Amino acid sequence: MGDERPHYYGKHGTPQKYDPTFKGPIYNRNKPYLFYFNIVKCASPLVLLEFQCPTPQICVEKCPDRYLTYLNARSSRDFEYYKQFCVPGFKDNKGVAEVLRDGDCPAVLIPSKPLARRCFPAIHAHKGVLMVGNETTYEDGHGSRKNITDLVEGAKKANGVLEARQLAMRIFEDYTVSWYWIIIGLVIAMAMSLLFIILLRFLAGIMVWVMIIMVILVLGYGIFHCYMEYSRLRGEAGSDVSLVDLGFQTDFRVYLHLRQTWLAFMIILSILEVVIILLLIFLRKRILIAIALIKEASRAVGYVMCSLLYPLVTFFLLCLCIAYWASTAVFLSTSNEAVYKIFDDSSCSLTAKTCNPETFPSSNESRLCPNARCQFAFYGGESGYHRALLGLQIFNAFMFFWLANFVLALGQVTLAGAFASYYWALRKPDDLPAFPLFSAFGRALRYHTGSLAFGALILAIVQIIRVILEYLDQRLKAAENKFAKCLMTCLKCCFWCLEKFIKFLNRNAYIMIAIYGTNFCTSARNAFFLLMRNIIRVAVLDKVTDFLFLLGKLLIVGSVGILAFFFFTHRIRIVQDTAPPLNYYWVPILTVIVGSYLIAHGFFSVYGMCVDTLFLCFLEDLERNDGSAERPYFMSSTLKKLLNKTNKKAAES
Repeated sequence: MGDERPHYYGKHGTPQKYDPTFKGPIYNRNKPYLFYFNIVKCASPLVLLEFQCPTPQICVEKCPDRYLTYLNARSSRDFEYYKQFCVPGFKDNKGVAEVLRDGDCPAVLIPSKPLARRCFPAIHAHKGVLMVGNETTYEDGHGSRKNITDLVEGAKKANGVLEARQLAMRIFEDYTVSWYWIIIGLVIAMAMSLLFIILLRFLAGIMVWVMIIMVILVLGYGIFHCYMEYSRLRGEAGSDVSLVDLGFQTDFRVYLHLRQTWLAFMIILSILEVVIILLLIFLRKRILIAIALIKEASRAVGYVMCSLLYPLVTFFLLCLCIAYWASTAVFLSTSNEAVYKIFDDSSCSLTAKTCNPETFPSSNESRLCPNARCQFAFYGGESGYHRALLGLQIFNAFMFFWLANFVLALGQVTLAGAFASYYWALRKPDDLPAFPLFSAFGRALRYHTGSLAFGALILAIVQIIRVILEYLDQRLKAAENKFAKCLMTCLKCCFWCLEKFIKFLNRNAYIMIAIYGTNFCTSARNAFFLLMRNIIRVAVLDKVTDFLFLLGKLLIVGSVGILAFFFFTHRIRIVQDTAPPLNYYWVPILTVIVGSYLIAHGFFSVYGMCVDTLFLCFLEDLERNDGSAERPYFMSSTLKKLLNKTNKKAAES
C-alpha cells in the first residue's frame, strides 16, 4: 500500500490530473494505510459500477483516533494534526467552503482502526447499540448529525470491494501455479472418455443388463423397507391416522410416522417394479437391438476416429459466433451519446436532470444544489436511430441464435454423413471412403447449406421468442395481475416444449439430409413418420443410450474430480510434495470438474449422433430392403441374427 499513488477525486466524482512534480512512491514510503475522505459514499451503487469508492483517498501514516470536523480544527490547535489527512501539498490559503468543495480535506475525521491496510471506522457494539468511540451519531462536517449505521454500510461496501479484489488476485495466483496440473486432469478425462467408448464396444450388453438388474434390486429393497416400516408402526399411538384427516403439514417428517404413508410408498414402488419387469419381458428383443446398435456405433467410431475431434471445430466456430455477437452488441450499446445526470443525496429538485460534466461546476444547477454531482448514467439519445437501438439489439441476438444453430446443424450433418457412409458400406470397412468425415463436411457445405440455414432459422425464431417472453416476465414481476402471470407461465412452458420438439425433429431431419440429400422439409417429414412407425424402438433405444451416457459422464467426472481433490489437498502421499500450494484448492478442482464434463459431453455427443444415425439407417434398411440380391440388407451380422434376417446371396454361397 505504501507504494500506491493516491487517487484524487474532485467534487463531482471525476478523477483529477496528477501533479507532475508529485513523487508518489517517495511521499508514501512511510504511509502504509489508505484513508477514505467520506467512507459513507462507499455505500453508493457506483461502487459496483466503478469497482472503487467515489471519494478522495490518500495514504496516511496512521489512522485518525479522534472525532474532529474541519471547521472545528480550523479554529483550534488540532489543525496541524488534521492537515496530515488532507491531500499532499495542501496549503491553507482557501476558505472553508472552497476547501470542502474542492475536496482538499475531509469534512470530518472519525476514530478508525487499520484493517487490511485500510482505515475503517472503529465500530463496536455496546449493549446491542452500535457506537464509534462513545458516540452513536456523528457530525458529518456540514452541520448535520448522522447515524452510525451509515458508516457501517459504507465500511461494508469498501471492505467488499477490497475482498473482491483480493479474491480475484488469489484465484489468478492459483491458476498461475496449477494450470499445467489442470491440463493433466483434462487429459486424463479425455483418456477416460475414450476408454469408456471402447468398453461400450465389448461390454455394452453386460453394462446395460447390470444397470437394469440394479434398478430392479433397488426397487425391491425399497418395497422391503416400506413393508418393514409399515409393520414397525403397527400399534404405535397416532400411526393409524389417515392422510386426509392429518391434512397438509409443512414439516414433512410428520408423514413418516403414519402407516398409511409407508403403505402408499410400498404400493407405488410395487407398481413400478411390476411395470419394469413386464416391459423387460415384452421388450427384451428391442433392448437386445439397442445393445447391438450401441456396439455397432462403437465400431463406426473406431473406423472414423477423427470424428471424436470434430467437437473442437464446432467449439471454434461457436466462439467466432459469440465474439461476433458480443462485439456487435458492444458497438450498438456505445454507438449513441453518453448521458450524464445530476445525482444528489439530499432532496434537490434538479435530481435526475441531464447535465454537462464540463460546465456543471460553474453552472446554475451547481449553485442551486451544492452537494450535487454530474455523473454518467447511460448511453442514449433522442434521435430515431437511438430509439431503434433496442430493436437492433434484439435482431443481433436473433442473428446469434441463427448462426449458432447453423454451426450445430453443420456439425450434426457432417457426423451423420460420415457414420451413414459406414452403415451403407456393404463390405465394412472395405467400402468406406478414404476420408468419410471430410467428404461429409464438403457435401454439407456444397449441397445442404440452404437446408441447414432453414432448420436453424426455425429454431432461432422459437428461441428469440422465448428470450422476449423472459424479458416480459421480468418486467411483469411487480404486476399484481394473476391472469397475466398465468398466461405468461403457460406461454413459456409451451415454447419450451416447442423448442425441445424442434430440436429433436431437426436432428433427425439432418440425418435424413445426410443420407439422401433431400431438402429440409422432405427430410423432416420422412424422419418424423419413420420414427412414428417405430415409436417403441425409438423409446427403448433413447432411454437405454441416455442412461448409459449419464452413467459414463458421472463415472468420468466423479473419478477425475475425486482424483483432483486428493491431489490438490495433498492427500496422495506419493505426490504430496508435488502438488502446488494454493490459496483456494477448490479453484483448480472446480475447473477440472467442469472441463471434464465438457470433454465427456463432447465425446458422448459424437457417440450419440452415431447411435441416432445408425438407428435411422437401420430402420430405413428394414423398410427398403428384403435381403434379395437386388436389395440386400446392409445391417451387421449381429442385427441380422437378432431379427432372423439373411441376405439370399450370402445364404446360397
